Amino acid sequence: MNLKKGIQVKIISGKDKGKTGEILEINRKKNAVKIKSIGMIKKHLKPTKENKGGIISKESFIHQSNVKNLDENKKEKKIEGKK
Repeated sequence: MNLKKGIQVKIISGKDKGKTGEILEINRKKNAVKIKSIGMIKKHLKPTKENKGGIISKESFIHQSNVKNLDENKKEKKIEGKK
């Protein structure tokens, strides 16, 4: 799949199914992408001299098979099946 940083994608499976977002980071070894405001996890940080610590929310990686490239020129087609 041709995924690049900065393109718009749509989530096709998982807990965030149907949401769209922009790719922030790509991990080629794990075949995963990090999408802006999607796949949020809570990270617990220990207090340090510079940082107070606490719980922060950040994006996690999603496998590339769970995303679909949204092309602005092409509209999504609705598939209707008849039996």
